Amino acid sequence: MEYEETELKTRVMGIDISNDRTSYAIVDIRGNIIADGSFDTSAFPNVNGYVEHLCNAIVQLAEANGGLLSIRSAGVSAPSGSSVANSIINPPNLPWKGVIPIGAMMRDQLGIAVAVGNDAHVAALGEKSFGSAHGMKDFILVTIGEGVGSCVFSDGHQHLGTDGIAGEFGHVCMVDGGRPCGCGLHGCLEAYCAAQGIVTTAKELMAASSEPSLMRQAEVLSPKAIKECCDQGDAMAIEVFRKTGHLLGIALAGYATIINPEAIILTGGVSKAGRWLMEPLYESFDEHIFRTMRGKVKVLVSKLNNHERDVLGASVLAWQVKEYSLFL
Repeated sequence: MEYEETELKTRVMGIDISNDRTSYAIVDIRGNIIADGSFDTSAFPNVNGYVEHLCNAIVQLAEANGGLLSIRSAGVSAPSGSSVANSIINPPNLPWKGVIPIGAMMRDQLGIAVAVGNDAHVAALGEKSFGSAHGMKDFILVTIGEGVGSCVFSDGHQHLGTDGIAGEFGHVCMVDGGRPCGCGLHGCLEAYCAAQGIVTTAKELMAASSEPSLMRQAEVLSPKAIKECCDQGDAMAIEVFRKTGHLLGIALAGYATIINPEAIILTGGVSKAGRWLMEPLYESFDEHIFRTMRGKVKVLVSKLNNHERDVLGASVLAWQVKEYSLFL
C-alpha cells in the first residue's frame, strides 16, 4: 500500500435561520468569514421552496469562492432546532409547522454533512468560541428577540436534554392565565419580554391612560422605537421597559438560583435596549436571586453582532459533525 497524503478540508458553511432573515457564510478553520449572503426567510411560506432556495444560494456562494468540494460540512442554527433529531420541531414563530427534517433535506441537496442546532444553543457556541463566554465552563446564554430562548453550559458542556431542545426559557409560565403565547400556552415569559410582548405592554399602557406619549406617534411600534422614545425622556416608554426588565430579572434570578452559573449572557435585539431595560433588570435580579449567590453571578450583554455570532456558532456546529460527502 503506497502512502498518499490526505488533504483536509478547512472550510465549513454556517447558516443562521431567524424569523426575518436567513444568513449564510463560508467560515475557515480559524473562524474567519470568507464570504456571506442573506435573504428574507418570510418570503418562503413553503419549507420545500425555502430549502431549495437556501441550498442554491449556498452552492452559488461556494462555487464563487473555491467550489463546493472545498466545504467540509454545514451547520444550521434555527429556532426550535434539535441537534438530536437534526430537525426543526414545531417552531412557534417560523412560517412552517410540524417536524421539519431540515438537516436531511439539505444533505440530500448539497451532498455534504449537515448538523442542526437550536438557535440559542448555537449562539452559546458562538459566545464560548468567539465572545463573552470565552474561557467559561458554567454559563447561561439567553436570547431575547422575536422569541426568548436559552442554553446552559455546565462544566464546559451544553445541556441539550432528551430531545435536544432543552432551554426553552421563553415558555416558562410567569403569569398564570396570562397573555396567549405563540406556543399555545398562556402567561409565558416570551409573551411579555420578547419583541411582540414588549409592544403589547406598550399598547396596554397607552390604552389604560390618556397620558401623552411619543409612542402614540410612532409609525411602527417596536422595541427599537420604544427605546428611542425612552432616550427622549418619555415616561410611558420608560415604564414599558421597567415592567419588562422587572419581570425578566425575576425569571433570570430563578434560572441562576437553579444553575449557579458564572455568568448570564444576554443576546438578541431586545438586549440592546440599554439602561432602560438593564437597570430594572439588575435591580430585580439582585432582589430575587438566592442570597448566597447575590453579587456572584454576572449579567452581561453580548458585544458581538448577532448574525455574525450565530453563523460563527453554526460553523462550530459544522466542525463537530462527522464528515460525509457524496462527492468522495
